[in-house]
Amino acid sequence: MRVSAKVDYAIRACAELAAAGDGPVKGDRIAQAQEIPLKFLENILLDLKHAGLVQSQRGAEGGYWLAQPAEEISLAEVIRAVEGPIANARGLRPDRVEYGGPAESLREVWIAVRANLRSVLEAVTVADLAGGRLPAEVTRLVADPDAWQPH
Repeated sequence: MRVSAKVDYAIRACAELAAAGDGPVKGDRIAQAQEIPLKFLENILLDLKHAGLVQSQRGAEGGYWLAQPAEEISLAEVIRAVEGPIANARGLRPDRVEYGGPAESLREVWIAVRANLRSVLEAVTVADLAGGRLPAEVTRLVADPDAWQPH
């Protein structure tokens, strides 16, 4: 899986908003805290707003805040808000691709990959990330030394 800068920044911005609490946070404060280019961040925050994950208010007292409790926003939702489906094959949902001959069961492989990605990304919430307390299944996966190998 390739994690784009847009996804990385979106998740980090949401974590920053979760850590800030209920009040509005200025975009430039998020950008500075997470070292995200401000113009890029503003576009990402707009995507998150359109998805109903973030709200905003203009003005001196304005800024951004999470539209839902951080405990209810999964990383999968953030990813879908800025990039669409979690996994696809050639731009199609894995269940929509078809192969013939020896590659026929490749569709099931792509479906299994999507399921595994979902099992982590839907289990971890923005609150988990901001609080530094990941679900046990995720910490178990990370504890495996092989998970750290670049192969």
